[in-house]
Amino acid sequence: MASYRQLVKRGYVIVALAAAIYVVQQFSSSTLDGTARNEAAIAAGSAAQSNTVEAAFLNRQSDLFLEVDATVARILSDDTQPPRHQRFIVELDSGHTLLVAHNIDLADRIDNIEVGAPVRLFGEYEWNDKGGVLHWTHHDPEGLKDGGWIDYDGVRYR
Repeated sequence: MASYRQLVKRGYVIVALAAAIYVVQQFSSSTLDGTARNEAAIAAGSAAQSNTVEAAFLNRQSDLFLEVDATVARILSDDTQPPRHQRFIVELDSGHTLLVAHNIDLADRIDNIEVGAPVRLFGEYEWNDKGGVLHWTHHDPEGLKDGGWIDYDGVRYR
């Protein structure tokens, strides 16, 4: 027979799941802005906020070096103003999206990148209301801090 504490814990789990389902239903419209869409994805996919990108987004934190496993969701045009950046959107398992700005003046461009492909990144996270930006995905030319990288299709880009 279940103890009172076990019953209370089960009740909390059921309430948390019901709340997550409610949030997803409320925020599932495609007309939502990036903030609402990412907040809904976080509530549904990460009850304990185990993903540091999601926690940084909710806490509006920046200047954090983070490692991310994601899927390429969209490829954008390059930013051609110096310093030049290759830009693409990645999506985490939770549905949270993130802009990647990869400096192609300091690191090789990923010419064969494709939508739907898995990617692992390490770089500096900067908060914005659309989910955030991951940049500094390259070596530090001055050697003052750890550089970032992108692992894609068996190659590490730094």
